[in-house]
Amino acid sequence: MSWVETKNLNVISLNDIQVLPLNDFRDELIKKIKGGKRLIQFFGNKETPGVFLYAVAADDNTSKLFITSCKFTDDKAYQSLTPEIPSVHLFEREFYEQFGIKPEGHPWLKPVRKGIEGINNDEPHYNFFSMTGEEIHEVGVGPIHAGIIEPGHFRFSCHGEKVYHLEIKLGFQHRGIENMFLNKNHKNVYLLNLSESIAGDSVIGHAGTYIRAMESLCNIAVSRRVKSIRTVMLELERIAMHLADLSGLSGDIAYLTGSSVFGALRTKIINATMSICGNRFGRGMMRLSGVNFDITPEIKCDLTALLNKLNDDVDLAAEVMFSSVSVLERFEKTGILEKETAMELGLVGLTARASGYAVDIRSDHPFDAYQYFPVYKLTLESGDVFARAYIRYIEIQQSIKIIMEILNNIPSGELSCNISSLQPDSMVISLTEGWRGEISHIVLTDSDGKIKRIKIKDPSFNNWLALSISVRGEGISDFPLCNKSYNLSYSGFDL
Repeated sequence: MSWVETKNLNVISLNDIQVLPLNDFRDELIKKIKGGKRLIQFFGNKETPGVFLYAVAADDNTSKLFITSCKFTDDKAYQSLTPEIPSVHLFEREFYEQFGIKPEGHPWLKPVRKGIEGINNDEPHYNFFSMTGEEIHEVGVGPIHAGIIEPGHFRFSCHGEKVYHLEIKLGFQHRGIENMFLNKNHKNVYLLNLSESIAGDSVIGHAGTYIRAMESLCNIAVSRRVKSIRTVMLELERIAMHLADLSGLSGDIAYLTGSSVFGALRTKIINATMSICGNRFGRGMMRLSGVNFDITPEIKCDLTALLNKLNDDVDLAAEVMFSSVSVLERFEKTGILEKETAMELGLVGLTARASGYAVDIRSDHPFDAYQYFPVYKLTLESGDVFARAYIRYIEIQQSIKIIMEILNNIPSGELSCNISSLQPDSMVISLTEGWRGEISHIVLTDSDGKIKRIKIKDPSFNNWLALSISVRGEGISDFPLCNKSYNLSYSGFDL
């Protein structure tokens, strides 16, 4: 068989993964994706000798994952897959940047996190796309932004106010996150703290993804109580960030009532998170083999009362907001992203669901308490700013229901267990539905049971191109609104 079949959090032996000839690997991957499977990961790992290239595809209908690989020894190029599989475009650029193996025929072969002047003179120069014409002009925004926004450059090609093209350049910080996980003891709390710092607004999402990968490799089975508490924390993070985005979207169109009300409601949720673990973003909550803090009867009572009140408050605020003519005039038919485009580019999370593309790891590849409390996938069809705003509102409602159901059925159990060694020569795929969408951590171990490769993918990696596409044909003044409707992560991309 060309593909090894597995599931979310199932450990497989590296020796069981087929190493195909390059042309067979290419043909198999094209056949798999065109046959209806979804590309999850496409990444390399340096071996002696040569470089292994791994591809991971998902069958979301059956909750199955498929892995295959090929090996480069003397070859320094291969025929690009992007013309056949658009969703692999950024993965191929990343693979080329990291290992120097060129995808011949790639239509947009530019640096992903390199090519930034003033950081390293040895890096290749990044050439922006440009248009010509007497009335064509360019607008550059960033990389330095106001406030605490991280660096990113946006280059607009415009005719008057109309945007013809937007090119986004990220990766200014060269963080090197993945390499920081290597050659460390997996029991070291430093690695947990590192996972919490991948994207500061997705602490529970990324930390949980990393921890579940480690627990699978350690063959640790945490209690259902731990799974329930982790799921409550993840849904609180989702609610808080969706409320923050509704507040931000309101502010971008000068709807000050929504900006104030949704911002105040978000504060109540992050304060609830702080009451559980002492930090409003959830830092310190998670631990390898369990959780550091329990949901006590008192916390359960307070949280239930808060969520009941929040449900009513959010319903009222959303009803007023989404019935406002001035709001709808700015939201509707602005920044449209078609379903076909979302599917071709392999978009994930609320970005995909707002365009009618139903992907949700909680439902498709369930983990933690979602194994016992199934999640119904919510979608909208219009793919505009309105859809990306409104889906946040209905997902808040859904998250409240999920938390309430878990709290009413939370089982007893230990909050931690013993940590063992990692299984050697193994691989595990850990998938989580963070508030932005699919978070993926793939961990490979060596013969001594140490981490030799970790491949991290934040949902922003999939979705930044969607912003570029959805602003084409829009007025440049609508860019901040479109940008906020996605609210993608700079740091989650800059790994």
